[in-house]
Amino acid sequence: MFDSKEYIEFKQGNIPLIISVPHGGTLICTFIPKRSHGISGIDKGTIQFTMDLIEKFEILDSKSPSYIISKIHRSNIDLNRDKNDAYNQNSLFAREIYTFYHNKIRDLILDNLEIFNYSLLIDIHGFEAYNRPSGFRDVDIILGTNNLESFFPHPIPRKDWDKNLRGDIIKQFVKLNIPIAPGHPRRKEYALTGGYITQKYGASQIDNSQSMQIEFSDRVRVIDENLRIIVLENLAKILLKNMIKSKVI
Repeated sequence: MFDSKEYIEFKQGNIPLIISVPHGGTLICTFIPKRSHGISGIDKGTIQFTMDLIEKFEILDSKSPSYIISKIHRSNIDLNRDKNDAYNQNSLFAREIYTFYHNKIRDLILDNLEIFNYSLLIDIHGFEAYNRPSGFRDVDIILGTNNLESFFPHPIPRKDWDKNLRGDIIKQFVKLNIPIAPGHPRRKEYALTGGYITQKYGASQIDNSQSMQIEFSDRVRVIDENLRIIVLENLAKILLKNMIKSKVI
């Protein structure tokens, strides 16, 4: 049995919010074969960004989200993939770590559902602003909800697409003039649907469980300190306000 604390950091909070960070780890495990395909680069700065976000919750309202963070380099294990694509299938140790991470997410969700009858999972990622596909507008935040399937178990009318947490986040950052996708009604967006974690633990799979992938540009994570502070403060406020409005805290 491996010591999970060496590879995965987690803590249960006191509100029905879970923050997952699967791609920020820098620990290269030489005894785990490297993955032979797929992206292997890390999302630099996402772990510290998440810890700073958690601190904002504590400052604002003495609230603590649950969190689960991988310390392992993505070249060894990609925790945001189906198990068949996440690691070298010959590595039993990699399988054990992968299984622990996903079992812990599910346990945290089930605890939230038992206590609050609701759970929200935010899966945090990063991207480099210069690396976006050509032809798309420059953005600093990208939201992925699997076309809102991770928010609602059934399709909702288009007129209601902005009447939820995703819509609240978009409206706030548009108001702050911080470019976010989706957020521009007349242009094709560089928007992501959300990866394996978002799809696996959202409303279409688990009743009363919502999930959202949020990608932050390198400007937000590591380059522009003022922008970073604004994003952290406003995101924490929106998430708290949404939970208070929904009467889950």
